[in-house]
Amino acid sequence: MKPADIGPFLTAIAGGNPNPRTELDYETPYQLLVAVVLSAQATDVGVNRATKKLFAKAPGPADIAALGEAGLGEYIKTIGLWKAKAKNVIALSQLLLDRHGGEVPGDREALEALPGVGRKTANVVLNEIFGQATMAVDTHIFRIGNRTGLAPGSTPRAVEDALLKRIPEAMLKPAHLWLILHGRYLCKARTPECWRCPGAAFCTYPDKTPMPAAKKPPVKKVAAF
Repeated sequence: MKPADIGPFLTAIAGGNPNPRTELDYETPYQLLVAVVLSAQATDVGVNRATKKLFAKAPGPADIAALGEAGLGEYIKTIGLWKAKAKNVIALSQLLLDRHGGEVPGDREALEALPGVGRKTANVVLNEIFGQATMAVDTHIFRIGNRTGLAPGSTPRAVEDALLKRIPEAMLKPAHLWLILHGRYLCKARTPECWRCPGAAFCTYPDKTPMPAAKKPPVKKVAAF
């Protein structure tokens, strides 16, 4: 993708939504942190279903730490890798209480020192809560970066670095969610819906998916005279 096309492409896929918000449900920075940790290899819908009951019972780090791994597990058993996630969430909750007064730190190093929190999770929290222009490269952003020519790279970090370098500075913060939502609903893994993509004109993907026959309007027959 040409540098001059990046801004128009992002504007197109933004769909008139200048301030996108994550689809994970939360009311506090801590709840977002927990939700993001739980969302690894899971859907936002599945995480929201679990955290709705969890956060109603245990809204803060002290509450969840008091549940223990077994108690927390009862709320998140429907989420993939729940045993490992329960262990990490209990540990990070206790660490927040011990080192940060129960508050989520706005510092990358401190965030990544928490159990279960890697670079991607830290980037989500820094972007969503602290307004930083970070780029959490999940499977959607990695795919779009390579497929569209926006930011090709062989690793998530390579794509992240390319996005931070190529995206106009004023668009960096919202671009994170624009790309995630675009990948979730249009630029899908198996069959991208190129035929209804508002940014298709700027995308360099060579094998764009045509409109399915079922979606095409019927051809009107013209009567012969």
